[in-house]
Amino acid sequence: MYSPQRKDFVSLMLGDQHSRSYTNGKHRRQSCWRKWKQLSRLQRSLILFLLAFLFICGILSYPSLTDFWIPSWRGAMIEAEQGTELQSTAVDRVEAVQEAFRHAWKGYKAFAWGHDELKPISKTHGEWFGLGLTLIDALDTMWILGLKDEFAEARKWVETELSFSKNVDVNLFESTIRILGGLLSTYHLTGDTLFLDKAKDIGFRLMPAFKTPSKIPYSDVNIGKGTAHPPRWTTDSTVAEVTSIQLEFRELSRLTQDPQYQNAVEEVTRQVHRLEGKHDGLVPMFINTNSGKFTRRGAFTLGARADSYYEYLLKQWLQGGKKETELLEDYLQAIEGVKKNLLRQTSPSKLTFVGELSNGHLNPKMDHLVCFLPGTLALGAHNGLPADHMDLALQLMETCHQMYAQMETGLSPEIAHFNLQSNNGRDIDVKPADRHNLLRPETVESLFYMYRFTKDSKYRDWGWDILQSFNKYTRVPSGGYTSISNVRDPVYPSPRDKMESFFLGETLKYLFLLFSDDNELISLDKYVFNTEAHPLPIWPSTS
Repeated sequence: MYSPQRKDFVSLMLGDQHSRSYTNGKHRRQSCWRKWKQLSRLQRSLILFLLAFLFICGILSYPSLTDFWIPSWRGAMIEAEQGTELQSTAVDRVEAVQEAFRHAWKGYKAFAWGHDELKPISKTHGEWFGLGLTLIDALDTMWILGLKDEFAEARKWVETELSFSKNVDVNLFESTIRILGGLLSTYHLTGDTLFLDKAKDIGFRLMPAFKTPSKIPYSDVNIGKGTAHPPRWTTDSTVAEVTSIQLEFRELSRLTQDPQYQNAVEEVTRQVHRLEGKHDGLVPMFINTNSGKFTRRGAFTLGARADSYYEYLLKQWLQGGKKETELLEDYLQAIEGVKKNLLRQTSPSKLTFVGELSNGHLNPKMDHLVCFLPGTLALGAHNGLPADHMDLALQLMETCHQMYAQMETGLSPEIAHFNLQSNNGRDIDVKPADRHNLLRPETVESLFYMYRFTKDSKYRDWGWDILQSFNKYTRVPSGGYTSISNVRDPVYPSPRDKMESFFLGETLKYLFLLFSDDNELISLDKYVFNTEAHPLPIWPSTS
């Protein structure tokens, strides 16, 4: 139906200053204001909406304003999309990792220099211990990647600014694997005694943690006061934390010829070895620092609070020249316990995964942390352990890959739940609280081991896909990478504004080594990596 108001609406949109009304059958000129007043409220709203839409489109299409208008996480996606085509034509993936590190370092240097962690979205920093955690964790990565300028400026900070004489509580485990491990590794790679001196200092300051009734260490140490204590809410320590400091303290004793460090951590190993409460070699998650006994024995997992216990059994055996048979026996028994109690396959694709045993019932839940296991199994098989360890490694590597590939962002969630009887045709479900990605290294760590031992190029391709997804969904244009809250939402993955130190210390290091053709670059027959990806030498044989 013809409408005079519709005619005026069209005329106004076309900008016709000579449009005419048809009121009372007479044609006469009207002012724009009078035309506007004649329109209905709906028509006026539509005009305003359309004008606003055109205005916004104009701003977004103007390059100089784009970075201001688009939120920084979305800018990262656009930046990555623009660069993906260029990167995909290059054969040198090693250079792509170097570029990613430089970009992350750019943000750290600009907004968090000398602090523990970068907050790349807000362009500021966060503190945990106040000891430059990201910088120390990244030292050996820079050396391995050949980033000489970045390493030189970091070394200068260590020499002139790093002091452990601070009234601050630190976590024994995290300080050992990140700070002590990072300093020892950098010393071995560079031969620079500055790093050994700093390692001696922090190692000595951590020793009060072992002054407990049971000699099972407290979780927290004040490195300035020389005191230690458990967490405020419990007298327990986690089993992973007290059994994953041995590589570093043993190496510190070897270098200093001071046995106190090795004696302290090996006493912990001896106690755990003979403790009651294991289940087919699997250990509970908690141990009491007063009694020295396992507590809360109902749950067994290879995820958080227990994971690196199993890793360090094998790696201590390797570090010591394969002579400490109790370590090997505990490791082999634990892997048999995993196969007997925790392994299941999904429906419909029959992916093999490692679940959790809780009060006798299997929970088909697997932390991303468990993805260290394929690489550890492959490392054992490479050193003469049963061939079926490698078979299991191959199966679990596929599952860890699928934890990335089946997500909309191409990035794994922190925790996956696997379907044993699929009702929706999917192998993997992710609960809303588990959808975050913290830029963790465990899957690329295992990809590195698998490629070194098999030379199957698919592992490199899978690692490349992960790096591309990091660049697309976590890279921040001003520098740095951010953890995200929702790997299932590629439109808005919800940046968390935090770059963990292990992204530089582990994730990018393992990606670089995965893509490098130099097998002698950190040879796995000469070095063993601690659980923070810091390589320590396998001890020379004395026989």
